[in-house]
Amino acid sequence: MGIYLSSPKTDKFSEDGGNDRLSYGLSSMQGWRATMEDAHAAYPDLDDSTSFFGVYDGHGGKAVAKFCAKYLHQQVLKHEAYAAGDLSTSARTAFLRLDEMMRGQRGWRELAILGDKIDKFSGMIEGFIWSPRSTDTNEQTDDWHSEEGPHSDFPGPTCGSTACVAIIRDKQLIVVNAGDSRCVLSRKGLAHDLSKDHKPDLEIERERILQAGGFIQVGRVNGSLNLARAIGDVEFKQNKSLPAERQIVTANPDITTIELCEDDEFLVLACDGIWDCMSSQQLVNYVREQLHMESKLSAICEKVFERCLAPSAGGEGCDNMTMILVQLKKSSTSNSSVEVQSAVSNQLSEPVICLEESEVKV
Repeated sequence: MGIYLSSPKTDKFSEDGGNDRLSYGLSSMQGWRATMEDAHAAYPDLDDSTSFFGVYDGHGGKAVAKFCAKYLHQQVLKHEAYAAGDLSTSARTAFLRLDEMMRGQRGWRELAILGDKIDKFSGMIEGFIWSPRSTDTNEQTDDWHSEEGPHSDFPGPTCGSTACVAIIRDKQLIVVNAGDSRCVLSRKGLAHDLSKDHKPDLEIERERILQAGGFIQVGRVNGSLNLARAIGDVEFKQNKSLPAERQIVTANPDITTIELCEDDEFLVLACDGIWDCMSSQQLVNYVREQLHMESKLSAICEKVFERCLAPSAGGEGCDNMTMILVQLKKSSTSNSSVEVQSAVSNQLSEPVICLEESEVKV
């Protein structure tokens, strides 16, 4: 059945967690696909005031998605802009940095391990044994030390991955996205897309693709890739006269920043295996309905998969599925304010005035 199994793998990896600011649940399922190429990351306490969530949808293999899940949040955290409070700069730099990290012997070895193509203990591949040797650490701008070996000239992976990340610090939410995974905010029950699906037919993507020497055929970059932005996919990043941001396919993300308010209920980050089957508003409606009956957030994610899973192989509902549901907790001061407003409102027989809203700027 080609890339599909004869019956879907419906075993799910699920997890729940949180802190005093938010709760989250996540789940992933292979489904009808022959392999599982999604990955994810959930760090409610990236530091004392910051949470990090990411969904990574691989194509051509799982290695790049797993590389993103392992290293992207680390690169965000390590950048000097992060310490200065500039989360957007640290995130953008991290996205582009991952392409650099996946080159050379070190990049090749890490991807081979994550793609299960190397014995991580012996370093043996196809009968060849080598010992990694790091270069002079003084030449490195961070602690990602290069190595010498038979793959020192490795240009990077031909497979790739989307990356959709939400970073929450206090009342600030930053969504960083490359690809067609998506982040959606529920504000008073209305779905707000905080990321854009980077498809080749979008005007801004088409213009960059053509200027870099690429073409679009049947909605695909150079007739093969149905994404205009991704981490990895080195074959589309070979124009040495152009910076990384202007390659045929780029890892340069779109970034959306908003101020959260008391009307904000939850975030959903999910791969296109979900969005192919449900619109943003349909998913928000379904999650709100389930929250009245189910307190375990990962269980709601699992129910979404069951709703989306196709009855037979082929078409929508047959992709890998990954979803992170982040429920935002109300601050104690805000709860007290709402209670006082409600009491006054009851006395005056007037409706409670809604707390201040911030516009979602996409």
